[in-house]
Amino acid sequence: MAFCDELRAVSAGIWQRELEHPFVQGLGNGSLDPAKFRTYLAQDYLFLIDYAKVFALAVSKAHDPATMAYFAKLCADTLNEEMALHRSYCAEFGITPADLEREPPAQTTRGYGGHLLRAAVSGGIAEIICAVLPCQWGYAEVAAHLKARGLPPEPRYVKWIEMYASPEFADYGRWLRETLEGLATRLGPTERERLKDIFHTSSRWEYLFWDMAWNQDTWAVPAD
Repeated sequence: MAFCDELRAVSAGIWQRELEHPFVQGLGNGSLDPAKFRTYLAQDYLFLIDYAKVFALAVSKAHDPATMAYFAKLCADTLNEEMALHRSYCAEFGITPADLEREPPAQTTRGYGGHLLRAAVSGGIAEIICAVLPCQWGYAEVAAHLKARGLPPEPRYVKWIEMYASPEFADYGRWLRETLEGLATRLGPTERERLKDIFHTSSRWEYLFWDMAWNQDTWAVPAD
């Protein structure tokens, strides 16, 4: 079994629950409350700032120019394309870029971003890939699943599905998996188990992120 298949099998139950989550279901059929989508967009915008930092760290930890260049592309595309899409979405909700910058991160957003950054700072390329794959690979899978069922009547949700179901976005996840497979051939059982734990933890945060947007949660403990 390929190592990425092993990773996917470890978290298969969580990934299935993501597809069944009411936020994802509502996104796919157009019934999602726009206020919940607004919460998702604002928090995801903040999350992407940490996500881009992880790719920047990957550039510094890669050992060959080709890998450095690809992680630099992932970083640039996150900052310039994906975040620009979020800003255009939010403009349709009357939310300005300045509003996004002032948005306080929710507990889940901080937790997920912190998990990714810890993996990137303390680990190498394999740890970074395992940390980001549940988002990079998972979004492509969610969007492809929703598109296959038929696009919703809400054009703002169609835009999200089309972006993450695109061949270009799927290629990012494919490259990460192929790179990880090459690295995994040189890893022993202990290292593989550690990577599975990182991947599984990120998968759990992915589910919690949908849940946070659905419930419009901020923090379990009040600010004052």
